[in-house]
Amino acid sequence: MEKHTIINIGRQFGSGGKSVAVCLGEKLGIPVYDDELLSAAAEQSGISPELFSRSDEKKHNFSLSNLFSSNRFEGAYTQSAINESSLFKIQSEVIRDIASNGDAIFVGRASDYVLRDMDCLDVFICAPVEDRRKRVSERMGITPAEAERLIEKNDKARAEYYNFFTFGHWGKASNYDLCIDSSILGIEGTSDFIIDFLRRK
Repeated sequence: MEKHTIINIGRQFGSGGKSVAVCLGEKLGIPVYDDELLSAAAEQSGISPELFSRSDEKKHNFSLSNLFSSNRFEGAYTQSAINESSLFKIQSEVIRDIASNGDAIFVGRASDYVLRDMDCLDVFICAPVEDRRKRVSERMGITPAEAERLIEKNDKARAEYYNFFTFGHWGKASNYDLCIDSSILGIEGTSDFIIDFLRRK
């Protein structure tokens, strides 16, 4: 079987993890999957894209109905109560399908766990809170105080999501091949470092 280059990017909110993934994709010529995963999962399952978006890397319970169209998942997911486990399963199937068919860079969605039996490079991007606060504040046009609250909220949600579905610990160094502070080398420098690490690996 042909060996594919698969990189899984976990990231703290505001660390520039998505930007690093995009930079990696451009340098390596590999597609990056972030929000695209939600669209693909919704399309394959027939479940409302809005439902996937609302549940994106968040852990909470809800119940909705009449969200289906004819598709290969219909038999398994036509019950009126749809929970995160169902959505996580569908999204995981999409991730595994993409990874089995070509090179890919996945951002979040516990992809390191989903693809734990495949040969991947698992990376976690972090940064000091002051750097993340500045990035989020400038990107979203909000005050530093508002940015810090948003950082805390999103990091908490990502940790709860990851820990619930993987039985692991989000951001724990031993879960990843490489943990890197993006504030040291910047977005492009961090990308170059990851590429060098990938080649050595």
